[in-house]
Amino acid sequence: MSDNNPTVDQVTAENADNGKIEQNLKSRSTWLRLVFMCIFALLIGLVGMVGGFVVVLGFLWVLFTGEINQQLQQVGRSLAQYIAEIVLYLTYNSEQKPFPLGGEWPSGSADETAS
Repeated sequence: MSDNNPTVDQVTAENADNGKIEQNLKSRSTWLRLVFMCIFALLIGLVGMVGGFVVVLGFLWVLFTGEINQQLQQVGRSLAQYIAEIVLYLTYNSEQKPFPLGGEWPSGSADETAS
C-alpha cells in the first residue's frame, strides 16, 4: 500500500527550496544584474548596427581601392571583441561588466583577439 503523504524529510526539503527561491527573488543584486543585462542587450543591438555600417564601408573601400582599410579592420575587430564581452556577461560566463558600465573599450589589437 503506497502512502501519498509526504515524509518529514520531503516537507523539510521543500520548505528549504521555497526559502531559497524566496531569498533569490528578494536579492537586490539579482534584480540589479537584470537591469544591466537589459542595458547590454540594447547595446549589443546598437553595436550590431554600427558593425553592419563598418562592413558596408569596408566592402565599398575594397571595391573602389582594391585594398583593405586597416582602420576599418581594427574597428571591426574592436566591435567583435566588445560583442564577445557582452555575450560573456549576458550568459553568466563573466561578472565583469563591459564598457561603459565596467571595463574599458576593447583595443581591437590582433593580440587581444587571439587570447
